[in-house]
Amino acid sequence: MRKVVAAAIGCASIAAAAVVSAEPPAGAASCSGCHPSSSRVSSPVAHLAGRDRAEIVKAMQDFRSGARAGTVMDRIAKGFTDAEIQAIAAWYAEQK
Repeated sequence: MRKVVAAAIGCASIAAAAVVSAEPPAGAASCSGCHPSSSRVSSPVAHLAGRDRAEIVKAMQDFRSGARAGTVMDRIAKGFTDAEIQAIAAWYAEQK
């Protein structure tokens, strides 16, 4: 019986995570001010949808630390915690 309950809790957790990931996490909406949401838009600013999660995390951390130069991103990245960066990167990586 305990295994059934544990499995049910696990499935519920996965389902809840899937529902939550449908909505952008806090802070992700601000990215669309510069980063185009459609791949049909030509822009010198990188598209984030579908980009590798680790790549987004690395870029944000590099902007935040100053290892990567930016005109605005260095200041924007400093406003996010590691957890927020991880959540935003994961959400954008799931987008197509």
